Amino acid sequence: MTVLLRAAFTLALLLLAAGSADAFCGFYVAKADTQLYNKASKLVLVWEQGRTVMTMASDYEGDPREFALVVPVPTFIKREQINVGDSAIVDHLDAYTAPRLVEYFDEDPCRPVVAYEMALPATASVDSAQRQRANSLGVTIEASYTVGEYDIVILSAKESSGLTTWLTENGYKLPPGATQVLGSYIKQNLRFFVARVNLEEQSKLGFSYLRPLQIAYESPKFMLPIRLGTVNADGPQDLLLYALTRKGRIETTNYRTVKLPTGMDLPLFVKSEFGDFYKAMFDEQVRRENMKSVFLEYAWDMGWCDPCAADPLSPEELRELGVFWLQDNAQDVFVTRLHVRYDGEHFPEDLVFQETSDRENFQGRYVLRHPYKGEARCEAGERYRSALRVRQDREAQTLASLTGWDIAEIRGKMDLQGEDKAPESWWQRLWKKK
Repeated sequence: MTVLLRAAFTLALLLLAAGSADAFCGFYVAKADTQLYNKASKLVLVWEQGRTVMTMASDYEGDPREFALVVPVPTFIKREQINVGDSAIVDHLDAYTAPRLVEYFDEDPCRPVVAYEMALPATASVDSAQRQRANSLGVTIEASYTVGEYDIVILSAKESSGLTTWLTENGYKLPPGATQVLGSYIKQNLRFFVARVNLEEQSKLGFSYLRPLQIAYESPKFMLPIRLGTVNADGPQDLLLYALTRKGRIETTNYRTVKLPTGMDLPLFVKSEFGDFYKAMFDEQVRRENMKSVFLEYAWDMGWCDPCAADPLSPEELRELGVFWLQDNAQDVFVTRLHVRYDGEHFPEDLVFQETSDRENFQGRYVLRHPYKGEARCEAGERYRSALRVRQDREAQTLASLTGWDIAEIRGKMDLQGEDKAPESWWQRLWKKK
């Protein structure tokens, strides 16, 4: 029997003769989303002055009877602080913030242009025998609820061994190392939010998948417990965190927060291999940082986007995620997308955050530039063709540096698509006909 036990659900016109002018405008062609990662959890964190709303979207696949979620929380959670969310809204937020590929088409160099910047459910029953057994182990069942298709208990414990015993006796299979991590949370006086699927309620509701769980609480601690996820023995995990705040982007205080490389020009063939490119690029950045950093993939206010990988979320969707301060102006909501790959060795501490006043726009954005295919019979056209080869070689080198891919293989793919050759002039095509 396997149990998912995770604390956190675990392109601008180019004038080669005169340089380039880039802006966040262009034609969006692809995005890199969480489906690129086999073990990626999505979590939305709304934060405002000590109030937190957490939406946990599980990537669990399998028999719902085998599902369990154990989340350390800093305070007692009442029934009205628990909700079942909408997976479509989390998916929309993921699409909106996803790293994106954009493309531009070079203008005729003989015709220069100006580049512009642009009602409460039932309560789950816990019988007296269960409570007595829990008490004998130093475990207190502080509350139990049925919310949607989930049965939820709120636990506190005096020691990790008793909590481990109680969880094991109640069908929660803990991976090796869980007891020690649970003990560290007990020492911090954290409680435990424990959820499993109520098959009868799930059948009544008619859902064939697990919807996100939401909890709201007040605490000065702006953090995310991830260490329970590190005790799984199946390797590093990916976490996509979407933070919605009022002032500006968030960053981690106990690990480096690093902006991913962005704005690079890449060979045209990457359009058909964007997923492979992004995974390789992210893998390479993780390797360079020795898997000890958190990566910024997106930072923007929710009022607009350029280019848009998806439409901004509506005020109604934002409120569903817990943005309680929102009136009608989505610019009051700033979204930060962080991506972390973690395991117990490289992330021995939980993630601790701070909200900053930095509202500078940032996005993981990668650029394709199509060469001009016309005749371009002018002096500027000759300069353009000379510079084009230099540009395309630079694109190949950039791709190799970002991903670790072999430069010879990259140039081979470019040659297959004709990317390493300047466009034929009108007289070259003329002589071919004779």
